[in-house]
Formats: sequence, structure tokens, C-alpha cells
Amino acid sequence: MSIHSKVSIDEYEARLTLFSAIEPGHTGWSQEIQRVGAVMVLQGLLSGQYNSQSCSKLLGKIEQTNFEMLQTAVAVSDSEFIHPGHALWPRQVDQLANPPIGLIVKGDLLQLSQKSIAIVGTREPSSYGQEMAADFATAFVNHGWNVVSGGALGIDTCAHVATLKASGKTIAVIASGVLVDYPSSNSRLFKAISKNGAIVSEVMPYVHAAQNRFLTRNRLIAALSCATLVVEAAHRSGSLRTARDAADLMRPVMAIPGQLNSSTSQGCHRLIAERAAEIVTSVQDAVEFVGVKQ
Repeated sequence: MSIHSKVSIDEYEARLTLFSAIEPGHTGWSQEIQRVGAVMVLQGLLSGQYNSQSCSKLLGKIEQTNFEMLQTAVAVSDSEFIHPGHALWPRQVDQLANPPIGLIVKGDLLQLSQKSIAIVGTREPSSYGQEMAADFATAFVNHGWNVVSGGALGIDTCAHVATLKASGKTIAVIASGVLVDYPSSNSRLFKAISKNGAIVSEVMPYVHAAQNRFLTRNRLIAALSCATLVVEAAHRSGSLRTARDAADLMRPVMAIPGQLNSSTSQGCHRLIAERAAEIVTSVQDAVEFVGVKQ
């Protein structure tokens, strides 16, 4: 059924419709929806209250939307679409300048609001980086915290795997839909995460990953976490974006130093030099810095 043909629209219907049509992280629409609500925004778009020229592409997507098909897509993916107002909505993400319109979650919704640390870093870690990611993930699990990361190869994978081995809960915030395993080599890992934590996505279940979505999803990794730890990162790295997103939210940021001539630690050294991250040289440093027992 076209959204046009519905007699009345509730917030869930409006949110899911806009969620399917608007690119994640769009500051203008995120703030407008947060300000007046999704129903008002959707009705405004359909009635021409917003600039028709700048909104023509978005309006075209909305007019072609079949709401029942959106619902079916969520249902067959064994996930749930949640939005502000849902009993298990992680309210900490509303602190973002561009909060999500909604989230599709596969797994345990309760885990989204538990104490968590984000552990992020390069896709090509050294053996040292892999060891550090595993050690820190295990330590925080032993203190009762969840571990959040991005499901990518490298440090992300090390953090997720170590958490599961320690019988902890881990959350993967991915840049694709929950039906698209990216990278495909992590398919088994994603299945394990959905059973022992949650997979979180800001696009419909069948949507493939796009380069820009890796950056926009980083803000969610930061927002879902009480603190962020960068293990290894190059001078230009998406992990630095996550760290800066966490700092913008006034959340603790930590970085592990590496060898001075290590390219995989240049990003960490940059954060430390700019005082954008606290240097941590042991698990105990990190535990004390974020106050895990508070």
C-alpha cells in the first residue's frame, strides 16, 4: 500500500517510511524530525510544505514506497525497527547532532542501553594490535561491560571475537543492512553476535554497504558507548572519526600507543599528541580512567 493511500499515519509508519528514503546521518532531516516529529515531516513533504525542488528526489522515493513491503522486509530479516519512544530505544544516541531516524536491530534490544566500551581500529592490525584489542575487550567484559565495534576486519573483529570468547555481549554497528554480511568472511561472526548481543543498522535490511555509511555509522558506535578506545589507527582513519564523535559527546576517549615508526599507530599518536585522547598503557589504566565500577 502506498503511503499516499493511508487514511492516517502514526509515528512508527512515518519513521519507517522516512528511514527507508533518507540517507543515514542527514543532519537537516534528522534535526527536523527530532523537532516536529516524523508524522509532521512526512505530511509536510507530501503536501509540498518543503522546498519542492530540493526535495524532489526524496519525495520521489517516498511516493514509490510500499509500507507493507517495508514491514515485511524487517520481519523476514528477524530484526526489529525501533525509534524514539520505543521502550528499549537507546536514548544516548539522541545526544548526537544528527540522531538516527530509527534503528534496525537484530538481537537483544536490551543490550543497547547497557554500559559499553567502543573498541575500534585499523582493518590491518599488527599482532600487537590484535593482542591489545583482545586483552582490553576481555578485561571490560570481566567488569560487566559490553563491547561495541563496527563488524569490520581487523581490530573490530578481534574485539568482537574476544568478547564472545569471554562470554560477553557485543554490539556490531554495521554500514549495510542486517541481511547483508559485509565483509562476507564475517558471516559466522555476525550470526554469533546476533545471538550474544545485537547487530545495529541505519538502513533497510537488504541495503548494501556504501563508503559514506562507514563514516556515518561511526557516530553511532561512539554514541552507544560510555567510552571509546582506539587500539591501532593510521594517520587517516575512520577510527579517528569515531574518537572525535565520542569527544563531541563528552565521552572519554583513550588511545593505545605503539612503536614510533609504526604506521598503524600514527593515528593513536596523533590523538594523544593533540590531547584528544587519554594515553593508556595497560588495562588498569583504562579501567581507572573510565571508572568501570561507578
